[in-house]
Amino acid sequence: MTSDFPLISVVIPCYNRDRYLAEAIESVLGQTYPAIELIVVDDGSSDRSGEIAQSYPLKYRYQSNRGIGAARNAGIAIATGEFLAFLDSDDIWVKDKLATQMAVFIDNPDTEAVFGYAQNFYSPELDQNFRNRIRCPQQPIAAYLPSSMLIKRSAFLRIGLFDEKSKMVADLGWYIAAMEHQLQRIIIPDVVYYRRLHESNNGITKRQYANERLHLIKAKLDRERAKQRVLNQES
Repeated sequence: MTSDFPLISVVIPCYNRDRYLAEAIESVLGQTYPAIELIVVDDGSSDRSGEIAQSYPLKYRYQSNRGIGAARNAGIAIATGEFLAFLDSDDIWVKDKLATQMAVFIDNPDTEAVFGYAQNFYSPELDQNFRNRIRCPQQPIAAYLPSSMLIKRSAFLRIGLFDEKSKMVADLGWYIAAMEHQLQRIIIPDVVYYRRLHESNNGITKRQYANERLHLIKAKLDRERAKQRVLNQES
């Protein structure tokens, strides 16, 4: 039944997310697209994440805690699909995310990656104090992030794996590399996933990594200036 559909390998990296992991997994297994290989990489969890993951029909791998980039890379290493997709273990895909994005590839065969929009939401257990402190955008936002991306495996490998040295800004580092490698991408206006805001959300609890983000951006600008200087000298 699925032989006519390209296989999509979906990687969920997980570290101590037993509260949310089941919803993430079920949003993948409930996709309308029929050819999916789901891989959960447990990045050294000490809670029930491993037990929860192994209760579902998927590939499960455990490793010592090395960060989200290393966990994604471990999943890629055992993935067999022609396409790759990623979902953070506290987020949720809309049910037709993969089918909608795959249709874009059919209509645009030279495209290498398709992104979409994210809708932020407060996790139901949050109290009003948290909601008062942390703003939740009401409108969907363009998301050039792994959870919104569907990418050809060949294109991903052309750009390279996630940076394992950077535990918190691997997403930004990879996307900068993708732009420098001129990734042929399309972003569709559809909401493709729901991004959960909660008390242990990495974007909230790891703000000390802001300097690392700035360093990546500065390094990119420096490379662009150096390239421009070379072009100016050659002309």
